[in-house]
This record gives sequence, structure tokens and C-alpha cells, in this order.
Amino acid sequence: MGFIQHGYEVKLGTRDTSKLADWKAKAGEKAGVGSVAEAAAYGDIVVLAVKGTVAEKVLEQAGAANLKGKTIIDATNLIAEAPPVNGVLQFFTSLNDSLMERLQKAFPGAHFVKAFNSVGSHRMANPDFGGIKPSMFICGNDESARREVASILDQFGWEVEDMGAVEAACAIEPLCILWCIPGFRNNQWAHAFKVLK
Repeated sequence: MGFIQHGYEVKLGTRDTSKLADWKAKAGEKAGVGSVAEAAAYGDIVVLAVKGTVAEKVLEQAGAANLKGKTIIDATNLIAEAPPVNGVLQFFTSLNDSLMERLQKAFPGAHFVKAFNSVGSHRMANPDFGGIKPSMFICGNDESARREVASILDQFGWEVEDMGAVEAACAIEPLCILWCIPGFRNNQWAHAFKVLK
């Protein structure tokens, strides 16, 4: 809904469009629903916001041709199927191998930018922290794609911390695990990170 609130036209991709009928009705005329491939073909920018364990499969459904040359905002995380232990989630990669690096290698024609992976969905757009802009860490190989995502983040109310190329995803993706600990331990899910300078 954040993209629609900021004037963007949005098409959500899904395997079952009937499940999103209520969302479409609520979202209004700037919202559409279609298959994953239809949504990927439609968008100038693609937002990948799915469970990390199925991210590559969803991109295959989208089709490499539909993703070629496009900025993909990668909000996925490398969380394994195992339950948290004392609030700490498990990875399905190592600390030297990020999910985004895997996705970029699998779809080299697309421009992945990691963002939105360490905040709850209700705070992704227009986060209200009493006038303080929270920090959003991003990375990706394509500088123009990072600038495009940084512009969206600024519009949405974030302070952007650009960490450079795709290898930085090894540091950014684990922030989700850190972000989740207060949620699992104390049911606190309304926080964000802030870089002090």
C-alpha cells in the first residue's frame, strides 16, 4: 500500500488472484493483480517480498526476460525453516554467502538492490518515530538502481545508508535476525535501526 499512497501504480503477482480480491478492492484503481509473470512484465521496478526459501523459484516464475534490465528491490531474508532459539532465527546460507548474491548470479540481467529486509511491513512506508528518520541499509551492483531505490526510500521517509556492491548483503541480511529478536522475546515488532553520525 505504501507505493500506492505515494502515487505509484502497482500490480501484485500471485499464484491465486482470488486471494487478493479484498486487497485490490481496498487499494483502489491504481492497484492490479495478476500472475507473477504478468506482474514482473508490468512493473518498471519489481519488489521481491517473499519467503527467502522460495525467492529463486518465484523469480523463475516471473521469467528472466521480464526481469532483464529492471531494478528489483530485494526484501527477502535468508531465514531457514527451523524455529528460533531464544529468539534467534537460523540462516540457510553461511555468513559469507548472502541470498541476494545467489539471486543476482541466477538472474544476471536484473539489478538487485537489497532494502526493506530489516523492518516490519507496517513501517516500510511513512515510518513514524517521532520525527526521527530511521536508517535503511541498501546494496547492489548497479549504481543507478541503488540511486533509484534510495529516491523511493527518501520519499517513503527513510534515511538511506548505501553500503555499495552486492557483497554487502552478507552484512545487511543478518540485520533481519537481529531485528526479530525483540519480537520473539518481548512481542516488540515496531522498531527500526538508526545510524548515528
